[in-house]
Amino acid sequence: MTPPLAAEAITSAGTTQLILAAVFGIAVVVLLIAWAKWHPFLALILGAAALGVTAGAAPGATVTSFTTGVGSTVGSVGLLIALGSMIGALLAESGGADAIVTTMVRKVSGSALPWAMAGVAALIGLPLFFEVGVVLLVPIVVLAAQRTGLPLLKIGIPALAGLSVLHGLVPPHPGPLVAVSTLNADLGLTLALGLVCAIPTVIVAGPIFGNFISKRVPLAAPPALVPAGIDYQGRPGSGPAGGQDFVDRDDLVNAGAGEPDRPVDDTLPEGRRRPSVLAAVLTILLPIVLMLLRALGELTLPEDNRLRTALDVAGTPVVALLAGVLLAMWTLGKRAGFDRVQTSAVIGGSLPPIAGILLIVAAGGGFKQVLVDSGVGNVVANAAQDANMSALLLGYLVAVGIRVATGSATVATISAAGIVAPLATTLDKPSVSLLALAIGCGSLFFSHVNDAGFWLVKEYFGMTVGQTIKTWSVMETIISVFGFGCVMLLDVFI
Repeated sequence: MTPPLAAEAITSAGTTQLILAAVFGIAVVVLLIAWAKWHPFLALILGAAALGVTAGAAPGATVTSFTTGVGSTVGSVGLLIALGSMIGALLAESGGADAIVTTMVRKVSGSALPWAMAGVAALIGLPLFFEVGVVLLVPIVVLAAQRTGLPLLKIGIPALAGLSVLHGLVPPHPGPLVAVSTLNADLGLTLALGLVCAIPTVIVAGPIFGNFISKRVPLAAPPALVPAGIDYQGRPGSGPAGGQDFVDRDDLVNAGAGEPDRPVDDTLPEGRRRPSVLAAVLTILLPIVLMLLRALGELTLPEDNRLRTALDVAGTPVVALLAGVLLAMWTLGKRAGFDRVQTSAVIGGSLPPIAGILLIVAAGGGFKQVLVDSGVGNVVANAAQDANMSALLLGYLVAVGIRVATGSATVATISAAGIVAPLATTLDKPSVSLLALAIGCGSLFFSHVNDAGFWLVKEYFGMTVGQTIKTWSVMETIISVFGFGCVMLLDVFI
């Protein structure tokens, strides 16, 4: 959770100066990322410094505020991202993700295939980062399009929608976690409400839009079965398309066997066994179920109930994800044929690829804390209350603006959550969770050329820039707008 607000603001600046400081600080971040092409980690540090100086805060107070935000964010969010990455790495390296996808594709065909692909993408998207999910799903999407004769986008758009919605709305992904932590929202309740919004959003932006756009943007399946960036078993590789390796393959038995350009198949190195679909699904769902049970216990059981106490502990995000890691070490590690050294290699190898994400999230937490401690959040909160503007709408619009300007969903989520955080103190528990989801929806609005995900999708599907805007960018906008509509609808009934 976020640290308590400072007893005294680090500056005594007036409202006008604070607003100018916030605008200038965000502008510095936007320009450094979008124009100067700096890494968001450095851009957020300098943006926080610019904000503090413009607000009239002492340099030492600004540094203290920033480092406090960094520490609290890493402690609350960074640990969860690391544990989630470990589960995702074991799922990818063991072949568990491939087992889920290929089993579904084999059992489903025809018009039901896009719907099944959206569901599978959403399922494996729970523990995996968006980029890794794309790398894992693309070979299956291409193969399914070739075998069934269905348009590539009719299958590909549902897969991308399933991954993107989970990435923006459902913990334990970095964006939703940051929003939950900054707003002091209940993680279990946010997770439950996020899933409620995610299901119809995936349906509309996935199979329905995919069927519509595939008729208007004809796209043939690429002749190469496995795009660059995928190794011979369909796992993330280090190719030019932007894939990433989880582990040093020298640490795995027979990892280098076979032709590197060989198509995806069911062949596994000697001694390896592909996990069952049931084992992979149960492993993915365990942390989610534990967190949901905790939320259910808080809503239905008295505080002194022993079962509620047990659920409170088991459903604590760190405990739930740790339980998921331990189960994955058995179901996706030992039972998949990895020995202790190999399992450790996979888990250890999952951490370097997320270092950049952790640094961005940490710096964003520092930037957010400078916003809070300087009093900018209170100014925005008071202005919103005077204008009678919905906190959900304000959070959404701020996230949309920063997303379009920077191309980073994480930066948009962090900045918007910091700005509207004071409003969260005036809301009840369900409304705070909905505010976190509204910010998440805004952070997905219209991905375009300043977003790395835009280029990742373009290259993997072999599209032109124009085709990518008509398909991927529009799909992201549908997710953002329709998802926010679901949030507002829930706000009416909750």
